[in-house]
Amino acid sequence: MPHSNTYKITFLVLILVLIATFFTNISLGSVSIPFKTVFGSLIGISDNYIIQNYRLPKALTAILVGSGLGISGLLMQTLFRNPLAGPFVLGISSGASLGVALVILGSGIFGGVFAAFLVFKWTIVVAASLGSFLVLLAILIVSARIRDTMAILIIGLMFGSITAAVVSVLSYFSSAELLQQYIFWGFGSLGNLSWNEVFIFFIIYSFGILLSILSIKGLNTLLLGENYAKSLGLNIKQSRFIIIIATSLLAGTITAFAGPIAFIGLAIPHITRQVFNTSNHKILLPAVFLFGAIIMLICDSIAQVPTSDYTLPINAITSLIGAPVVIWLLVRKRKMIF
Repeated sequence: MPHSNTYKITFLVLILVLIATFFTNISLGSVSIPFKTVFGSLIGISDNYIIQNYRLPKALTAILVGSGLGISGLLMQTLFRNPLAGPFVLGISSGASLGVALVILGSGIFGGVFAAFLVFKWTIVVAASLGSFLVLLAILIVSARIRDTMAILIIGLMFGSITAAVVSVLSYFSSAELLQQYIFWGFGSLGNLSWNEVFIFFIIYSFGILLSILSIKGLNTLLLGENYAKSLGLNIKQSRFIIIIATSLLAGTITAFAGPIAFIGLAIPHITRQVFNTSNHKILLPAVFLFGAIIMLICDSIAQVPTSDYTLPINAITSLIGAPVVIWLLVRKRKMIF
């Protein structure tokens, strides 16, 4: 392969940048911590409570969120052959939002059971997961009956519209306090997870990544068009099913644990294609993993507002970075690599 050496060098640079952004992310915050202390704490020489119980889990969460959203965005863009498809086009994020809205906003309207559940720490995660799962189940039932991939995309968007409408009604009848709580969840957050939650997050995330890796051959074949893919012996329904499950596990879990994070899944695959200039998913998948993790760590470092007590909403930072990338891609009108 003529570009193999170039790819190896680029991957090496990305790995080094990831390590650098990882250490920078941990060292920055309301209290600046020297790199020496960070390194010592990570290898067990010194014991720093802030690093081990707050900044390290947050940095690892940023890596999982960024890489997971990037990969699920890549899967969706290839499956639907649409450069503007993202990990939430199937309505999975909207399903999670509906689950959370029913618990938070529903506690004010319906009281009783909803209000009782709200006191438990895992309630939001479980509610978001159930909401995502129910939307996924509906989409899988539809995808089993419909052959047209674009029809599934439209149905996913309609599911998103329905759930958004229900959330709007719940919001209208909710108190200002509960509405503010729901809005804060919608901002997204990387720093609220304990080590146990990061571990559970990682297990589910790993299943999504494993399915993504198993989808590589199918993704490359789908680039040639569904009819040609069938002639090569690809089982379209099975491949589509695996890709949808992988995306749902990644995007659904991320939304459940970190809230809805915008634009990362949409922008990262495009940035990666521009840098690597290839459509081969054997290269794109690990590259998107690295780019997603790096960009998310950078966004989180900016959101922390170093040396300040303020923490900006992570969703605002990712949108400020992701939206210009999408605009730039559309303005350039360069032929997309699909």
